[in-house]
Amino acid sequence: MKKWVFLLGLFCCNAVNAQQRPYYTQYIMNNYIINPAVAGIENYWDVKASHRLQWVGLQDAPVTTYLTIHGPLKKSAYERESATTFHASGQNPRGEAYWQDYTSAEPHHGVGFTILNDKTGPLNRFAMYGTYSYHIGISPRTSLAMGVSAGITNLSLDASKLNFGGSNVDPAVAGSGVINTIKPDISAGLWLYSKDYFVGLAAQQIIPQQIAFSDNTVYLERGKLLPHLFLSAGYRIQLSDDISFLPSTLIRYITPLPIGFDVNAKFQYQDLIWAGASYRYKDGFAALVGINVNHNINIGYSYDLQTSSLNTVSRGTHEILIGFLLGNKYGDWCPRNLW
Repeated sequence: MKKWVFLLGLFCCNAVNAQQRPYYTQYIMNNYIINPAVAGIENYWDVKASHRLQWVGLQDAPVTTYLTIHGPLKKSAYERESATTFHASGQNPRGEAYWQDYTSAEPHHGVGFTILNDKTGPLNRFAMYGTYSYHIGISPRTSLAMGVSAGITNLSLDASKLNFGGSNVDPAVAGSGVINTIKPDISAGLWLYSKDYFVGLAAQQIIPQQIAFSDNTVYLERGKLLPHLFLSAGYRIQLSDDISFLPSTLIRYITPLPIGFDVNAKFQYQDLIWAGASYRYKDGFAALVGINVNHNINIGYSYDLQTSSLNTVSRGTHEILIGFLLGNKYGDWCPRNLW
């Protein structure tokens, strides 16, 4: 049994020497999945469902699925009929004239909820979080939001899927089934936003915790859950009355790993369709497309291609996201504050 404890310890240590939170490409459409301060930023309830198949073709590669919902507890006064309400043919409801009337958010509270499942080989992470945020205008056109998420994470290890490279697997270990450990989890964030830019800072998995799996056969206490820091920033550039351009970046830091970052570029035509590209440092490139079907439904898809050694065994990464806008009384086809 000492051999199994040692090997399991190595397995878990290798697992934590990387980002422990899932990667996303479609966070451009759902910044709330990164930063809890985004909850309630619009005048409607925003529901997002996402499914990500990472490194297709590689056995036991990560598969991530989530459902998020967030919205304001009280709708702001800026909710009114506008060009986006009528969606007149041949005109851009989000052209330069629309943004001239932009004002900062009235003070209001936001709430949200997240269900997430992330599976990689024998390891599975299921999490549920509740979120509270507060938005306030700090200048005529600039707002600041603060948010915190709290919930639980269930980490499970399927001992029957452990593979140590040999055929002499201890039947007692293989028969241990799924071993679970439940941990509390807290995240917090700040989000500064205006009509032309946003800057966000988020800390996930704030409380460092030891990972321990144990039953009558297997015992492991060698891994550790580490805090993750994310810095987001983006700027909106109106190239013409019909086309806007949004360059953005996401910088991530998990001690003791080197800093990682994404660089994104998104082009949007009116408030109907958009396309973009993303580069993840030392990992690969992604192509992204999206469409606002109507004022209640939007869809996004991305395809990642690895430039690392994984590209010899992987056929890329697929991620699809579907959004529903609930209580969108005045029929905005796209977000006002997250473009």
